[in-house]
Amino acid sequence: MANTNLKLILFVVFLAGTILEFGYGFRHTTVLGACNPSGYLHGKTGHCNTEHDSDCCKAGEKYPQYQCSPSLTADTKATMTINSFAKGGDGGGPSECDNSYHSDEEMVVALSTGWYNHGSRCLKNIRINANGKSVLAKVVDECDSVNGCDADHDFQPPCPNNIVDASPAVWNALGIHGSDVGDYDITWTDA
Repeated sequence: MANTNLKLILFVVFLAGTILEFGYGFRHTTVLGACNPSGYLHGKTGHCNTEHDSDCCKAGEKYPQYQCSPSLTADTKATMTINSFAKGGDGGGPSECDNSYHSDEEMVVALSTGWYNHGSRCLKNIRINANGKSVLAKVVDECDSVNGCDADHDFQPPCPNNIVDASPAVWNALGIHGSDVGDYDITWTDA
């Protein structure tokens, strides 16, 4: 009897998780909170702005694509990267949320595709915690985890699924300078 109840409980938990995952309306592979690649993009090269040591696509290399991001918590773990949202910067074209460029002095970020969630966080603030400090930054763009290796994405590969891509102003406000700038472990939450 206890074994039957346990099986029923596990089935209900699995079914509820499946319904929640498919209810978001976009295709992705998520199994009990894990976010797995939904496919792979074959790289091609082109003019890639290497400002801030940006990664550039390599011809023939396979890059994972993600339509999901890790689950949100009160303090979601992420990797913060640096990006210029200014015209001619390594961010490529104008920001998706407002079709504008943003100065390196503005506190702005792009979120990985799953967290960007079809623009639901556009022009809203998130709170970033790092280096013993906390700052607010406005979401203005998607760090595309599906597409890349083309002119629209500055011939950079798709973003990993756990990225908060921040302007230099965010890094400065958090007091992170020099060799620490690049990939930095942070936590973030909706503000």
